[in-house]
Amino acid sequence: MRIPPLYQKPGWQRFFAGVVIGALVSWFVFIFQYGVFQEKQVKMITKQQDRIINLEQNLDTIMENNTKLNEENKQKLKIQEFKVDILNQKKYNLAPLDVHELTDAVVKDLNDYVGRDINDLSDNKELLRKAIENKLYPLDDKMYKLQVYSVTFDTILEISLKIVQIR
Repeated sequence: MRIPPLYQKPGWQRFFAGVVIGALVSWFVFIFQYGVFQEKQVKMITKQQDRIINLEQNLDTIMENNTKLNEENKQKLKIQEFKVDILNQKKYNLAPLDVHELTDAVVKDLNDYVGRDINDLSDNKELLRKAIENKLYPLDDKMYKLQVYSVTFDTILEISLKIVQIR
């Protein structure tokens, strides 16, 4: 069997020459686009690496400062939150919602003490007691006064209160 002599006809020669030239042109276009794409990727990666290095340095600085502050504050514990308990709520038949409103009112009054040093606050225990006992708390057309039963100092200030009805 013999291959037909198509390579001798000028129409087929132009077709094959066009295929070869088209393949070369498309290959050069592909290489150019690939190079442009890779250049963009390299720029983006270097920017991200620089940002990562910068963020790691910032993190190291922040961690060093945090450890220094923790070492300084080991001697100074601070109040972080309050826990208020009302001991004689059953005596006045208060609903849980009323008890919640009373405890919220006390916590709102004491929010100024958040972040203060525990030692300073324990020295001024009477100030804390007076801040609670000298205020009247209205609840359902009745006025209540609270008496401090006990105070426990830790990072969470625990206060036990007793209710006294005024009218």
